[in-house]
Amino acid sequence: MAPENQPTIGPPIFIGENYHIWAIKMKAYLKALNLWEVVERGEPVVQPLRVNATLNEIKKYDELVTRSPRALTCIHSILTEVMFTRIMACETAKEAWDKLKEEFEGNNRVKSVRVFTLKREFELLKMKDSDSVKEYSSKLMEIVNQIRILGEDFLDQKVIEKILVSLPDKFESKISAIEESRDLTTFTIAELISKLQVQEQKVTMRSEGIVEDAFQVRHKFRQRKEARKASLDNSREVNSGENQGDSSRKGKFPPCGISKKTNHLEKNCWQKPKRPPVQCRYCKRYGHIERNCSQKQNQSGQSSQRANFADDH
Repeated sequence: MAPENQPTIGPPIFIGENYHIWAIKMKAYLKALNLWEVVERGEPVVQPLRVNATLNEIKKYDELVTRSPRALTCIHSILTEVMFTRIMACETAKEAWDKLKEEFEGNNRVKSVRVFTLKREFELLKMKDSDSVKEYSSKLMEIVNQIRILGEDFLDQKVIEKILVSLPDKFESKISAIEESRDLTTFTIAELISKLQVQEQKVTMRSEGIVEDAFQVRHKFRQRKEARKASLDNSREVNSGENQGDSSRKGKFPPCGISKKTNHLEKNCWQKPKRPPVQCRYCKRYGHIERNCSQKQNQSGQSSQRANFADDH
């Protein structure tokens, strides 16, 4: 019986999926109940009891005899009804276990093919520039764990070497530092991933700083450009106001009778047609009117002199 306030840990239920993970958990559970040996090796040979056996000998005999049935009952209890039909004809715990193993794990040939495929996938996997260290290491360790579940030894040293040779160029300086300063045979996968994540954060922060600086430069350039444009517009407005009066600074003129625009007076309209040159009606020349005609004035003066001369004689 479990101690008070101590939760009872039940066996993992198998529904036909993720057999390798279930098998590892179930193996640990059976070991905790001291039943794994009879599942792995089969029923032990039990010597008959002596006629004058002691109580301890009888207790030990009963435990050995009932170990296999208890283990078989334990396996039955963790299977769904569909899974139970696969092993219900098995009479021992070892038979039931081997039956499930053969069906869901496959025979040695199937396992070998699966291990070869996983190793090939491991060798071809490389970290992309878009991957983070965490994402890449998770993909790699998932393959490694599947290989180990299938019973194949896979050293951490091989995983470390794989990570170091499959990283992008941005980690080159960090890789060189690690190789020069550490003995890779004593390096753990967790240590390597931790150091690479620190380097990744530095690279990311540096990249973000460059982008931020570029953004600030563009922002300042845009501000200076807008300030120059505003200054130029103000200068033009002031000059226009000096030529056309205070109201022109505000741009609130009545619509021009010629161009219909509101930024100038009609008298200053550049579309206003030019007047024809003035023609004198006396001499027919352009540039003056008759009353200002010098030719007419000269003619008048001569006529007056002749009249005066006639009166004197």
